[in-house]
Amino acid sequence: MFKTKTHKTFASLTLGLACLAAPSAVMAIQPVQMTGALTGIVKNSSGIPQMGAAVQIFNKQERLIGRVLTDDRGQFKLLGLLPNIYSIKVSLATYVPVIKRDILVQPGMRSMLSVSLSTLFSTIQLSYPTSDAGGIMSDDWKWVLRSSSTTRPVLRFVEDGSTVDASTLDTASTLAEPNPLFSDTHGLVRLSAGEGTLLAGIATEADMGTAFAVATSVAGKSLLQVSGNFGYGSASGAPAAAFRTSFSHNLMGGNPEISLTMRQLIMPVHVSADLAGDALPMLRTMSASFDDHKQLADNVTLQYGFSLDMVSFMEHINYYSPYARLRYDLSRNSTLEMAYSSGNARPNLSADAGPADEADLQHDLSTLGLFPRMSLAGGKPQIQRGTEYELAFTHKMGSRAVKVTTYREHVSNLALSMVAPGGFFGGTDVLPDLFSGNSIFNIGTFGSTGFTGALTQSLGAYLSATVIAGSGGALTTADRQLVSNSPDELRSMIRAGRRNAVTAKVAATSPWTGTHLIASYQWTGDQRWAMPGNLYSTQAYRPMPGFNLMIRQPIPGLGKRVEATADLRNLLAQGYLPIGTADGQTILLVENPRCFRGGLSFIF
Repeated sequence: MFKTKTHKTFASLTLGLACLAAPSAVMAIQPVQMTGALTGIVKNSSGIPQMGAAVQIFNKQERLIGRVLTDDRGQFKLLGLLPNIYSIKVSLATYVPVIKRDILVQPGMRSMLSVSLSTLFSTIQLSYPTSDAGGIMSDDWKWVLRSSSTTRPVLRFVEDGSTVDASTLDTASTLAEPNPLFSDTHGLVRLSAGEGTLLAGIATEADMGTAFAVATSVAGKSLLQVSGNFGYGSASGAPAAAFRTSFSHNLMGGNPEISLTMRQLIMPVHVSADLAGDALPMLRTMSASFDDHKQLADNVTLQYGFSLDMVSFMEHINYYSPYARLRYDLSRNSTLEMAYSSGNARPNLSADAGPADEADLQHDLSTLGLFPRMSLAGGKPQIQRGTEYELAFTHKMGSRAVKVTTYREHVSNLALSMVAPGGFFGGTDVLPDLFSGNSIFNIGTFGSTGFTGALTQSLGAYLSATVIAGSGGALTTADRQLVSNSPDELRSMIRAGRRNAVTAKVAATSPWTGTHLIASYQWTGDQRWAMPGNLYSTQAYRPMPGFNLMIRQPIPGLGKRVEATADLRNLLAQGYLPIGTADGQTILLVENPRCFRGGLSFIF
C-alpha cells in the first residue's frame, strides 16, 4: 500500500516538473473539443420502466443521426454529442409516440430525460444534474487534459490492426453498432385526385394520381431516396409523370445531398382561334440539385445549394438557380436569418408535413409535382424566375413566438392564370394552363418590397393560432375597359402597387382521433387586386389569398398507418382581378386559383 502511494506521488511530481520545464509546449496545446450526452429513462403511466423503446435523435435540421433502444431497466444513453440543439422522439408499440424539441446539449454536461408514455398523453421532462452530482468529466481530469503535453486524439483499433482517428467519425457511428448495407427502410404511397372549378385550375402543381417515395439507410451513414408519380391533370386530362432520386451522406459535420429529378408532360391542344386544335410539343424537364448545410460555429448554420435545370418545350432552355440561408442564434430564444435565392422558388415544402421521419418523403413528393411556370411572349416560351433577398427575426417567449420578416423580390416573366373568352387573344402570347382548361398570360417583370409581422400563440400541446399582418406588392389595372384583343394593351393596363393584408391561421391536432387541421384566411379589403405576395420566400409558411383548409386524418385498422388527406384552396374564390372589355365581357387574372384535392396516403 505504501509503495503504491509513493509511486503515485513520484509520478505526479515528475509530471509537474515536466510541465514547468516546458512552458512553451503547454501554451501550444489546443483546447480539446468536449462533447455532451443525453440519458434518460422511459416509463409508462404507472411508473414501470419500459424495455425496447426506440429512442431517435435528430439534429437541428431534422436529420436522423442516431437511434438506441432502452435496456431492461428502461434506460438509454446517447453519448458523444457535439454541443448543439437536438430533438428526441421516443416510440413503443401500443403507446403514443412523444417528441421533445429544442434540447440543448452543453459540453461536459449530461442532460437527463424523464419520458412518460401513455395511450393518450405522453411527456418528456428535461433536467440538468446539480453541481454535487458531478459531470461527465471532472474538473481535475479537464486540468490534466489541458496541462499535459502528451495529450493527443484518441485512437481506436479496427479488425485489420490499423487505427482510426476518432475525430473523423460522425456522430451517428458513435451512437450505434455498425449497420447492414440497407436498413431503416420506410416508404409512402399516395393516391390522390383533384378538381378545379370553372374559374381556375391548379396553378403549378400537376394532379398526380399515384405517387410513391421510398427511403433507406446505406451502411448507417447515407440516405438513399427514390420517388415517382404518374397521373393526369384534373381539367385538361393531360398525362404527366415524374421521377426523382436523391442521395445524402453525413460528411465532416455537414449533410450534402445530390438529387436528379425528371418530369414529362403531354401538353393539351392549343385553345387559340388561330391554332385551334393544334397540339403543343411535349414538356420535358431535368433538374440536377445539390443541397448542404454547415455548422460554421456553435450558433451559426449555413444552408446552401443550387440546381441546374434543362427545359425542352418548343426550344431548349437551360438556367442556374443558387440559394443560401444563414441562421444566427442570437440566444436560446432569438434567431436571425438571412436568405438569398435566384431562379427557382425554394419554399420549405416539408413544413407541416408530419413527423420528422416522414418529412423527407413528403418533401420529395411535393417537389415532384412542381413544374416550371411556363408562358409565351411573342411566340417564344418563357420561364418565370425570381430573385429574393430576405431577412427574418424570430423571438420565443414561453408559449408565444414573434417573427418579423422583410424582403425584396424581383420576378421576370411573371405568369398568372387567365380566364378569357374563347379566341380573345392570339396564340403567340397565350399558353394553355398545364393542368386546367384556362390559359397562362405573361405579365412581364414585377418587383416588390414588403414586410410581415407574425404572432403565434400556443394554446396547449394540440392547438396554436397565428396572426400575420404586412404590406407587399400587388397588381391592379387602370380604371378603364379593354378595347382590343391585343396582349400588349392588357399588359399596359396592369400596374404594380402596394396592398396591406391580414392573415389568420389556426393549426390543431385532435389527441383522440389524430386529426391534423390547418386553416387560414387572408383579408385584403378591396378585391380589385391580385397579390402574388412573396412568391420566392424561403420561410415555412407563405400566406395565400382567400380561405384555405388542409386536413390529415389517420385511419385506424387499415395497416401500419393510413391517412386521408384533403387540400382545399381559396374556397371563397377571392383575390381574382377582373378586367372589363368593351363588348361587356370579363377577363379574370388569378394568382391563387380555387381547387380541391384529396387522397389516401399509406405509410410503411
